[in-house]
Amino acid sequence: MNPYASQLGNQDPIRVLSATASRLEEIATSLGESRLSRSPAPGKWSPREILVHLADCELAFGFRYRQALAEPNHVVQPFDQEKWAKTYSAFTAEQALDTFATLRNWNLTLISSLTPEQMLKPVRHPERRDMIFRELIETSAGHDINHLRQLEASAAKPAA
Repeated sequence: MNPYASQLGNQDPIRVLSATASRLEEIATSLGESRLSRSPAPGKWSPREILVHLADCELAFGFRYRQALAEPNHVVQPFDQEKWAKTYSAFTAEQALDTFATLRNWNLTLISSLTPEQMLKPVRHPERRDMIFRELIETSAGHDINHLRQLEASAAKPAA
């Protein structure tokens, strides 16, 4: 079972994807600048780092979508998020939010144009198994839910 897609439960993945950018903006505003950079625990990403990660992932998911649609029997290219995270100090929360919102809008435009046949196109993920294109979308939506929960937990903690 795909651990991210399982986070969806019975939620519509397109609806989740469509709502995430505005929810991220709300959470970031509620956290404020000082709390955005505060890690919840040693070795854990700060809310700002999670926002940067989400922007990076939206870039990666967009590439995956396009490659999967363009190539027969596409094998999804995984990436090591911890290696990518080594550059996260270069980015602000505002840059991450802007980038995420723009890329998400771009990707949603693509997704909304797809036919039912395209949603069923086979792809392979070397770590997850044979999949269909729709599962890439479900994975992205579940990934959103996972990180939204982390950010909401940070926002629920009182400011120090």
